[in-house]
Amino acid sequence: MNWNNNNEPIISRLNQPKNKPDTHMRKLAYFIGLLAVLSFTGCTLSKMVKMSKDQQLTVTPSPLELHGDSVKFEMAVALPVKMLKKNTIYSVSPIYKYGDQSVSLGEVQFKSTDYPNSKTEQPRISKTFSFAYEEPMQKGNLVVEGVAAKESGKSKKTPEMPVAEGVITTPRLVKDVFYVSYAPTGYDTAEQLIATNVEFYFLQGRSQLRTSEARGPRGKFLDNFIAQKNTTRSVSITGTHSPEGAETINTRLSNDRAKVIEDFYRKNMRKYDYNKMADSIDFVLKPVVEDWTMFLALLDENKTLSSTQKDEIRNIVNSAGGDFEQKEQQLQDLSSYRIIFRDIYPVLRTAKTEILTPKPKKSDEEIAVLSKQVAEGTISADTLDDAEILHAASLTPDLEEKERIFKAAVQKSDSWQAHNNMGAVYLDRAIKSTDDAERASLADQAITHLQTSVTKQETSDAYNNLAIAAFLKGENAKGIEYIEKARSLGSAGENEKGVNGVKGALEIRSGKYDDAIASLSNAVQSADNSFNKGLAYLLKKDYTNAESAFNESIELNENEAVAYYGKALIAARTDKKDQLVSNLSKATSMDAALKERAVNDLVFKKYIDDQAVRDAIK
Repeated sequence: MNWNNNNEPIISRLNQPKNKPDTHMRKLAYFIGLLAVLSFTGCTLSKMVKMSKDQQLTVTPSPLELHGDSVKFEMAVALPVKMLKKNTIYSVSPIYKYGDQSVSLGEVQFKSTDYPNSKTEQPRISKTFSFAYEEPMQKGNLVVEGVAAKESGKSKKTPEMPVAEGVITTPRLVKDVFYVSYAPTGYDTAEQLIATNVEFYFLQGRSQLRTSEARGPRGKFLDNFIAQKNTTRSVSITGTHSPEGAETINTRLSNDRAKVIEDFYRKNMRKYDYNKMADSIDFVLKPVVEDWTMFLALLDENKTLSSTQKDEIRNIVNSAGGDFEQKEQQLQDLSSYRIIFRDIYPVLRTAKTEILTPKPKKSDEEIAVLSKQVAEGTISADTLDDAEILHAASLTPDLEEKERIFKAAVQKSDSWQAHNNMGAVYLDRAIKSTDDAERASLADQAITHLQTSVTKQETSDAYNNLAIAAFLKGENAKGIEYIEKARSLGSAGENEKGVNGVKGALEIRSGKYDDAIASLSNAVQSADNSFNKGLAYLLKKDYTNAESAFNESIELNENEAVAYYGKALIAARTDKKDQLVSNLSKATSMDAALKERAVNDLVFKKYIDDQAVRDAIK
């Protein structure tokens, strides 16, 4: 170790501690620099927040509008030139506030790096937002909140700014339309006829009715039938002949044989004092001449002739050349002709008689009484057939009685028709119910039976009814799906028109206005369907067609208050105050509930302070 003159050790400068005054100076310089940066940052953000007051912000539509189950709007933001500073981000967040609740909807974000020309050009962004609608949201406000931030993380908020007031809920005016489909019962209310057949045989070339035929089994059967004085609608008698010469020579033979049976029938009617009833009976004589149809049918049934022999016979009969007699002569040259003459020809010499009489049927009154007893369990369900018991339910307007009958039908047949109609009754009851819990319960009971129905057989009736059940439960998308299935299965006539009315209402609720117009243009003509069509046009801003449809609704029901309300909405949107006042006055005078709606309907906001408008809704 080295020593200095004062006897102190000499220490290397490299090992000496740093000078304390130098350290303090550096720390001071660091803190001064940091403070300057923070001050600059704070100043930058404050300037951005201050300049945000001049941002251009447009919301379309304003007020907001409900379509389907949601509110959708476009927000366009343009920042002032020079507002967006280097290394900064500015965000605009829309928030919908109602009551004490709020829904944050996302943000529009401007990054300075994305807008290098922000010192000379306005940064612009347009973005679409939406939110699910709930009834309390009608009265609320859309506000925006801005946030200016440095990329390093420090930020500063702008005050909230209102940009749109409330929600227009015009689609909620849609009228509920229901068309419950009852499956066909299979019961024919029209008179049904039963055919009674008897044949009389004749000798070759003769048209006289032999005693053996008149007094034999066939004659006695006809005599007994007439004696019972059955209500006869018509008697058709087809006279025939065999093809051989002795038969074909007499061209009147077929007609004569038919006529002789008519005379025999009328003679027996006179015997049983049947003359008065006979006057209402239609006798139809159908002589058959030169017709091989019966011959070929008997040939096919014959067990004696071989296949080869039958083919030879068919070749002659079916050949293009030769007339009726020539073909018969060719048959005579066949070795099998003896069998033809013996087995086939005699059967062709007949008069076939078909007597049509009404099928015995229970009267509607009898069916109604019996069905009630079946439903109560006091008589067997077999007292009525399946069609009769289903028909019985159509004879009463009482839904509870219908329900009891269809329950019996379900237990009796377990058919798709019975389950569909059971479900239909539950739907009718649900539609009439004013209790939400009961309505939902009845809809669920309907669904159970309707789903059973489609497992047994897929039908447009069942799927249409499932759509109604979905509608009652607020499941609009599922309802439209069911209706499309119903249509694919072939809804027709009034049933299709009824289904289209339901479909149109569902499509309005889903915001599908073009589809709704197409459906409602082919729906049952009613005030409700015409109003809904007008509403769909109104929501499309096609005011000319909307007014025409509303007028049609009023023509069908002069007290259709909501149609006048629809015309008032058109007048408000087209700035026709006199028409607004006139139609709104009519609407509210017919339906007091529309007064409260009008007060809160933002479509009328610009007119609400007008005395004439206030008088219309007070």
